[in-house]
Amino acid sequence: MNNKEDKNLIAYCGLYCGDCIGYRQKAADLARDLRKELRETKFDKTAEYLATIPFFATYRNYKECYEVLGELVKMRCKKACRGGGGPPFCKMRKCAQKKGFEGCWECDEFETCEKLDFLKPNHGDAHVKNLRRIKKKGVDEFLKGKIDWYSKPK
Repeated sequence: MNNKEDKNLIAYCGLYCGDCIGYRQKAADLARDLRKELRETKFDKTAEYLATIPFFATYRNYKECYEVLGELVKMRCKKACRGGGGPPFCKMRKCAQKKGFEGCWECDEFETCEKLDFLKPNHGDAHVKNLRRIKKKGVDEFLKGKIDWYSKPK
């Protein structure tokens, strides 16, 4: 996932918004289009029938699948973190802005900051690795290199 060049897509926490499924919007568009196709073909009725056949038993989950597609549509994020996108409750953004930092990499406490902990279940320690790279090499060099979206903590 190299080939990055937009500094404005580096979130305060070190993640790159250009890698986010919500910011990319492709999944939201595909989910929207698939839901429309499923509605137009009344696939709910087909799934209901298929679910009665043991080979197609998984169609019993059709309603939940349709709902998940709806949630993917809602994940659409039209603004990157720096433009006010992402979670409105983002403690990292508020903290960095309050301290006048361009990002958490400017803070001497990012390695142990509990505000970043909420990212761990979804991103592992990718954000911390990114913050270290930015702190060491600067934003421009960071954008030229490897950018992590998820990495399993050691």
